[in-house]
Amino acid sequence: MSKKAIIEKTAKGIFLICAVIAIFAVCAITFYMFVKGTPALKEVGVFDLLFGNVWKPTASEPSYGILYIILASLVGTAFSILIGVPIALLTAVFLSEMAGKKIGSIVGGAVELLAAIPSVIYGLIGMMVLNPIMYKFEKIIFENDSSHQFTAGANMLSAIIVLAIMILPTVISVSTSSLKAVLDNIRAASFALGATKIQTIFKAVIPSAKSGILTGVVLGIGRALGEAMAINMVAGGAVNIPLPFNSVRTLTTQIVSEMGYASGLHRQVLFTVGLVLFIFIMIVNFILLKARKRGESNGNK
Repeated sequence: MSKKAIIEKTAKGIFLICAVIAIFAVCAITFYMFVKGTPALKEVGVFDLLFGNVWKPTASEPSYGILYIILASLVGTAFSILIGVPIALLTAVFLSEMAGKKIGSIVGGAVELLAAIPSVIYGLIGMMVLNPIMYKFEKIIFENDSSHQFTAGANMLSAIIVLAIMILPTVISVSTSSLKAVLDNIRAASFALGATKIQTIFKAVIPSAKSGILTGVVLGIGRALGEAMAINMVAGGAVNIPLPFNSVRTLTTQIVSEMGYASGLHRQVLFTVGLVLFIFIMIVNFILLKARKRGESNGNK
């Protein structure tokens, strides 16, 4: 056997081992989460746990309803995506289609710097800068409402803004790479048909890069759903219905806040919270993967 054949065979074996390790890791995590997360469902009851709105794990008669926690995660993620993705996509268009080398390197460097900032720094800046601003708005809006519980700006709206900023570098980087990968022939064909540059970008380039952009959105959703530290610092940490000026707690911050002292059934329920989060992320990935494949199949017709 030649040296080249040996190298090829060795490389193929290494790739196979890496693929098996990756699959095994996913299966092991899935198995572990279901094993640790399902006992509390039997103990508390699926309906009481998932649709109850009272969380009092240390009361004499404990209650483990996580409905408001689930809603806070979904609302926070949804609105952060609605805010962050358009900004990220337009920034990616600027970097890939319009910016010169000098400006592109400056903006691209700033985006990379955003990605390198630790979550706790986002939380710290949000707590010191954003929360006081939100508190001023809160005082103006609820000045004559004696029933409102003031949160000092630590609320759902602050959490959404912080999440929207945190997902920007991920979506921008992936979308920029996807847009740059679009063949120049597509742009040339669009210009030949009389389209302007803006029309070419939005009618030809972006649809061609749709698969990569959706990948960036999936990663952004995963970042938003899985963020804990920053949200724990800016959202207030109370279990409430997720209204803009209410202090809230998400699935991730719920685990972070109470796992350190939880025991018994309380601890089992926190594993169930992790299982719910895991299932949500898997569902989102599955839906967007199907949408991406459908878009690719429609584009090939």
